[in-house]
Amino acid sequence: MTIRVIIVDDQAMVRAGFAALLAAQPDIEVVGDAADGREGVELSRRTRPDVVLMDVRMPETDGLEAARQLLTADEDAGHRPKVLMLTTFDVDDYVYEALRVGASGFLLKDAPPADLISAVRVVAAGEALLAPSVTRRLIEEFARQRPAPRRTPVSRPQELTPRETEVLELIARGLSNQEIAGTLFLAEQTVKTHVGRVLAKLQLRDRAQAVIFAYESGLVAPGER
Repeated sequence: MTIRVIIVDDQAMVRAGFAALLAAQPDIEVVGDAADGREGVELSRRTRPDVVLMDVRMPETDGLEAARQLLTADEDAGHRPKVLMLTTFDVDDYVYEALRVGASGFLLKDAPPADLISAVRVVAAGEALLAPSVTRRLIEEFARQRPAPRRTPVSRPQELTPRETEVLELIARGLSNQEIAGTLFLAEQTVKTHVGRVLAKLQLRDRAQAVIFAYESGLVAPGER
């Protein structure tokens, strides 16, 4: 299946470079690009891509507002793509907010080409781009800047079993399914099943929202390992 992508960035050279790189992949088709968030939203609604690469900082309509418009639209408004935020900085409050509205993760603009290609494939498959340690730092940094959640007493979400709660805590600390399996001495397929149940029971879109939920509910505190 071909992954349809649009690129939204105010720098023409960035758009051209990313487009050339992605278009060279046999399973990826770049169906358009836009110079700001407003144009990106309009382009997305016309072309119905699978993935939107969205710059965080842009004039006019920034990436956060554009992501919010795409990801919080009513079903009647049409197709909802996966949104992958692009940023120059490894810690950015806009990115945290984008994760809250449903973005599938973020990628640094200076990441190696292979990482960009892999990121597009990962989010197109419905996963969240949360494995890199930089993402963990971002979540923790901006969790610190917000009022501390109530943590006395800390109880697991009623919807989850004790094992599912353990899995959610490890997701929030940035562990992959393979790492969770090693930590809990489970088969990786079993971990995948638990992750799916956590998302379904808490009505979360993906792992990104699971991380936000774990921090904001007080299940995990910034700096915990």
